[in-house]
Amino acid sequence: MATYMFRPTFTFVFLFIIIHALKANRTFTIDYDNDMFRMDGKPFRYISGSIHYSRIPSYYWKDRLQKMKAAGLNAVQVYVPWNFHEMEENELNFEGDKDLVGFIKQAQEVDLFVVLRAGPYICGEWDFGGFPPYILAKNPNTIFRTMDSTYIKYVDKWLDVLYPMLKPLLYINGGPVLMVQIENEYGSYKVTGGYCDHDYMRHLRNKAFSLLGKEAVIFTTDGDRDSPELRCGTIEGVYATIDFHPTLDPKKAFQPQRDWEPKGPLVNSEFYTGWLDHWGFKHSTTGLDIVAKSLDVLLAYGANINMYMFEGGTNFGYWNGANYPAFLPVPTSYDYDGPLTEAGDVTDKYLALRQVISKYVKTPPMPIPANTPKMAYGKIEMKFAGTVQDLLDKLRKPNQKPVTATYPVYMQAFGQYQGYALYRHIFKQDYPTAQNLSVVGIRDRGYIMIDQVPVGLVIRERIHNLSLSITAKKGQTLDILVENQGHINFGSGINNNTKGIIHNVTIGTTILTDWEMFPVSPELYVPSTDTFKSTGTPYYSKDGRFMSPSIYVGQMPTLTDPQDTYLDPTTWSKGQTIIRSNTAYNIGRYWPIAGPQIRLFVPKPYLAPNTVNNVIMFELEMAPCKTQAGCTVEFKDKPLINATAHGPYHKYMSQEIGYKYNWHSFH
Repeated sequence: MATYMFRPTFTFVFLFIIIHALKANRTFTIDYDNDMFRMDGKPFRYISGSIHYSRIPSYYWKDRLQKMKAAGLNAVQVYVPWNFHEMEENELNFEGDKDLVGFIKQAQEVDLFVVLRAGPYICGEWDFGGFPPYILAKNPNTIFRTMDSTYIKYVDKWLDVLYPMLKPLLYINGGPVLMVQIENEYGSYKVTGGYCDHDYMRHLRNKAFSLLGKEAVIFTTDGDRDSPELRCGTIEGVYATIDFHPTLDPKKAFQPQRDWEPKGPLVNSEFYTGWLDHWGFKHSTTGLDIVAKSLDVLLAYGANINMYMFEGGTNFGYWNGANYPAFLPVPTSYDYDGPLTEAGDVTDKYLALRQVISKYVKTPPMPIPANTPKMAYGKIEMKFAGTVQDLLDKLRKPNQKPVTATYPVYMQAFGQYQGYALYRHIFKQDYPTAQNLSVVGIRDRGYIMIDQVPVGLVIRERIHNLSLSITAKKGQTLDILVENQGHINFGSGINNNTKGIIHNVTIGTTILTDWEMFPVSPELYVPSTDTFKSTGTPYYSKDGRFMSPSIYVGQMPTLTDPQDTYLDPTTWSKGQTIIRSNTAYNIGRYWPIAGPQIRLFVPKPYLAPNTVNNVIMFELEMAPCKTQAGCTVEFKDKPLINATAHGPYHKYMSQEIGYKYNWHSFH
């Protein structure tokens, strides 16, 4: 018995010693004298691609990582969006599609290293640059990305959770994580009217070293302008890297880094393979020839390169950000014209870059994984379920009650951090002659109704679109449905980033008082059998062209083996799409009247086999349903993200102020 107990104990101790010895021999360092990284004492260069686990269902993580490995990459670069894991204070989620550790371990299983961009700010055209909006509920005047007391309190609390999770995953501790970035392009914050707080950057540096260890390689990334971007973005003791577009002059391109890091490895942390889109503008593309030629030149120059993006993915739900100034929301698709499409398909750009990479490293002896099947499931009939007012109780959580206040309250203050909210006022007197209803504090779009009948739209930052002329009677209900189109993710606008109605509403010279505010979350709507028996209709504007925001529901045919597909809302106007079986999946925003994106990517894991998949459309402006024959939506097998932006709308988006919104110009 004694001998039996001794053997496993001895074995355990022996294995512990061996594992500890192996870890002790793992090193990843910067060799300043020889301008390189060293891994376990040997020269090392990474050729990496950006992938955002938050924009790809976990079901497909391995597929995408294998395709990146097959391209010849030896690393992936990853953002950690704080709000993806903690939208509500103290409600942390690292499971399922949010399993950060699981993603990093999958990368290691595929034999890829990880370059981690831990924030707390990430930008990435992601909602609020990764910040949780609950901070605004605590203090709407918080100055982000500084030593502001409210901000830094929550940053420290978050990093005290994140960094201990990451420490075992560092390369020196047996994991795949080579380097950890603090902040992101901090110098650009100053350039766009923000701050340059070196105490803040020192704080982040000290926090990283204290929780990750002094041996961890910590770095920053900034744009390729010497001053003030690198002046504000760099900090002593942290390795400085830069971003730049394709170039054929590597010496000139890397000179800003050399000005701040005279010695050490050359690193382009964001070598742009494409570019981002905005609603209402032409789809951005970057030719594969210039990207391939530039990559060839940079690799020949000995640089470490991260391709941003390698796969962009999708802004499911409300995760898209908005750039500023002017206020320009990002579409649901984050395709980025990358080597892998939004749906993870191999492109000609992928093949061209793989060929370039093969000149410098041996590509792995593995076939390129096949593209996932795409299916066209055809048209499905949609039925009117009710207006937003009819369904208010079904569009919020059971414990979410309307908030009452003398004046309008911003959305974050009543816990509606994304999506929509309805603001309600009962008129206290008659307005028999036309009066000017002014909503100067709209963030971002406000659909105005009187007794559910649409009377107009107010739009953020459009001087001529912040008011409209109305008549009303005492006792009538004024409803303003507000869409938060995405928190600003870049520039000084990241401060004062509250949503909803943030100033008083006036009619003539009178301030309207006594408001009710309702959270509106279409992803919470659960259709019943009665939904499909509805014979109701929405309310239409006087000219019959516009309707009260409403829910429509349809059912896909039962699928035994669902595949990826694309929802085509071409005949619809603007809104949100949800796929619901036992679980609700918020597919994202559609806005075909703006473009360039038309179709929404619906990945296989969001479709349940052998059961009903309900399609829910929360239409804000006009559904094609005045006759039932036209009330359909179609599923197709090809994407469409490069449609032409619609004339008058493109003009409207192209001007920061002054273009008068016209209901008719959208249709």
